[in-house]
Amino acid sequence: MRYLTGMFERRNVDLSLRKFLSTLVRWALNIILFILIITQLGVQTSAFVAMIGAAGLAIGLALQGSLGNFAGGILILTLKPFRVGDFIQSSNGESGTVKEIDIFATKLHTPQNQLVVVPNGSLSNSSITNFTQLGTRRTWFDIRVSYSADLRLAKQVLLEVIAKNEHAFTDPAPQIMVTQLGDSAVNLSVRVTTSNDKFWEMQEQLIIDCKAALDKAGIEIPFPQRDIHIRTKG
Repeated sequence: MRYLTGMFERRNVDLSLRKFLSTLVRWALNIILFILIITQLGVQTSAFVAMIGAAGLAIGLALQGSLGNFAGGILILTLKPFRVGDFIQSSNGESGTVKEIDIFATKLHTPQNQLVVVPNGSLSNSSITNFTQLGTRRTWFDIRVSYSADLRLAKQVLLEVIAKNEHAFTDPAPQIMVTQLGDSAVNLSVRVTTSNDKFWEMQEQLIIDCKAALDKAGIEIPFPQRDIHIRTKG
């Protein structure tokens, strides 16, 4: 095991794959050691192998789900849709930072400081959104302005706010897009790219500064409204 650990370090093997293979090899070595010991004690190896085969068949039938998780772990480590340290979200609803990819399950650390253990079988068969693998993230939030507002002026004000933000990337260029004519307001979509580690800090700063800049420019952000119709019996 020490030799294997040293080889992984020399070849700079991926951390998740390193832990997976180390666990697998440790189990294999323990099984071999057990067989060698009982052989030295005089137990017939042929009978023991037959017993192991029968036990293996019974255990395999009883642990079909676990074997599916084992196969899922191999697929994850082979295809590498995510690695340790990536922030992911599955189509099943689980999301968080990958802390460990084990033989049967993957451990996620959520932003709420919770540890979620997800079976590899279900994770390998779901759609995965990897937010950090590309190295950057793009914020994407909407700001609602009044129908009476000058939309070109509103876009200019928001672009000036983005230009002053120290974490906002200029390549790809930031965008302010008119996306929807809502019931009581016009939606402007703010799209800005930054590094993974500055994403939440930049997004919070942008929301605060955009609100302040629009207020200063006299551009109203209307409160959501709904029409209520009252019917009376005459």
